[in-house]
Amino acid sequence: MFVRIVKMSFHSNHIQEFEQMFDEKKEQIRNTEGCQLLELYQDKINPEIFFTYSFWNTEQDLENYRNSDFFKTTWQQTKGYFNNKPEAWSVDKKESLT
Repeated sequence: MFVRIVKMSFHSNHIQEFEQMFDEKKEQIRNTEGCQLLELYQDKINPEIFFTYSFWNTEQDLENYRNSDFFKTTWQQTKGYFNNKPEAWSVDKKESLT
């Protein structure tokens, strides 16, 4: 399993817009071929910082999503809300205890 973690920091006046946009698009993201999980987190100390956490079957599934018109349009809109450069990590899931 391939995991993608993205850290995003937003201008405080755009947080509500981002959350609304995410709510409108989350099902389509989650239902993208190869996406097994999608989660959104907000930092407890700094409410301007958010993380997305997604599980993908393969790196190619993520790349297919990232090359889609849907992603390009969504990411372009999201970038307009940032107050800092986003950071992203691609990691392999090693263990999970539930």
